[in-house]
Amino acid sequence: MLEYIPYGKTGYFTQLVTDFLEECQQIRPFYKYSPTRPDFSAAIAAREQFNTPRAALVQALTAQYSGLNTSKQVQDNISSLLQPGTFTVCTAHQPNIFTGYLYFVYKILQTIKLAKELKEQYPDRHFVPVYYMGSEDADLDELGSIYIDGKTLTWATDQQGPVGKMEPASLEPLITSVKNALGYAPHAAELIELLQKAYLEHDSIQTATLYLVNELFGRFGLVVLVPDNPALKELYIPVMRDELLNQVSYGIVNDTLAKLPEQYKVQANPREINLFYLEKGLRERIVKQGNEWKVLHTALTFDESSLEKELTEHPEKFSPNVILRGMFQETILPNIAFIGGGGEIAYWLELQQLFEHYKVPYPILLLRNSLLLVDEFSQQRLKKLELQVTDLFQPTEEIVNSFVKKHTNTALVLKDEYEAIEKLYDGLEEKARSIDITLVASVGAERKRALKSIGKLEHKYLKAEKKKFAWQGDQIRQLRSRLFPGNSLQERKENFMPWYAQEGPAFLDRVYEALKPVTDQFIILEE
Repeated sequence: MLEYIPYGKTGYFTQLVTDFLEECQQIRPFYKYSPTRPDFSAAIAAREQFNTPRAALVQALTAQYSGLNTSKQVQDNISSLLQPGTFTVCTAHQPNIFTGYLYFVYKILQTIKLAKELKEQYPDRHFVPVYYMGSEDADLDELGSIYIDGKTLTWATDQQGPVGKMEPASLEPLITSVKNALGYAPHAAELIELLQKAYLEHDSIQTATLYLVNELFGRFGLVVLVPDNPALKELYIPVMRDELLNQVSYGIVNDTLAKLPEQYKVQANPREINLFYLEKGLRERIVKQGNEWKVLHTALTFDESSLEKELTEHPEKFSPNVILRGMFQETILPNIAFIGGGGEIAYWLELQQLFEHYKVPYPILLLRNSLLLVDEFSQQRLKKLELQVTDLFQPTEEIVNSFVKKHTNTALVLKDEYEAIEKLYDGLEEKARSIDITLVASVGAERKRALKSIGKLEHKYLKAEKKKFAWQGDQIRQLRSRLFPGNSLQERKENFMPWYAQEGPAFLDRVYEALKPVTDQFIILEE
């Protein structure tokens, strides 16, 4: 069963996200296509004018997949990228251990479903779903933990630098913890075997993630792109050279930020040089000091000649940060649509001028689908409490208070009393005005005190009545904690594995069917 609630009514999305979906006038100039009524034909036409490096892309993907057991759908999709009538739809995410958050699965399945729907809409074209792996990210604090069975499990490693290059062998104890958490669920054993093969039989997190994602989503034809690749980075040398020598993006993006309305929080501030320097165990910013370029926190220093040599011979050692990453993605892929979360949409809105400067097609931006999975136990509890799932998007105590007010036989809202107080003090104010106008302020102060006293009584009445509904109140709190762990959206906290352990691949099919690739509605999916 499916239900929908507008994003703006969930209480969990920023003003920027809701204004983006509503195409509000103050933010509309910062993106090219409508996020709810996108013109795919126009995006295709724009992409056709750009010389996408298809041969180099296919060659890199073929090499990347050479050691994997690849489905025919994936093989056909990679081959099709050579054809000018093939386009991609893309989502991106870092290689969180064990996929990280539930929404990782949603983003990928939404990308797959959009590609399928576009094929139906444009049968003479072909559309390939792509997961672009942000494997050069170094934020282990974020990527190295998962939340499962009410606990946060964290990878204990002292490795540094890009997470994608880290060795995953030390994840074995964490896999054992996951096994204990999943227990004897019907598909737990196959899932644990999959994790063991992914993380204990591969030499880096990025190859482990490639294996895992391919095993889970390869049957849908999903192509994974690992951009940490010399051949792909070589295609971006002109932009990276311009960045190192002329710091072009800094001025352009700051110009965009100056135009962005003040009520929106800036998601990503540009650096003077928006590139990192990469080596195993190292991901540090590059800064220019006088006529030299330095890699922070290291002894590495380049003059213009040695920098040019390093860039030409080892482009893989240069890593775009958030400001330049999106344009790298759009340079190497024949992409027409990008699916991202609220934070990703926020920083993409800073980049349109930069894309225009380098004459790279700016894609359709789509907000990723958000889902709430409601299990059978929660459904039964909701029914018993006579609550709707949508009620649970309110703060917990507001739900409890509303429940008590609805089911009590006592009048807890002192509406009549408030009206009586107002009427009494209206009369006193009129009398004060006729005696001495200076007395009106005193009457006003007494009115405020009286209304405050009534409010305190109302609060005490409600508090006393809540004790009679203690059992129901506890049930509501437990239910909301179950579906909104840590007072967060389920998808931003939980991992997909408990659901997969119960349902197996059918879980992915169930979510896939529920998704709406282009929508402004939050999806509630009940068993």
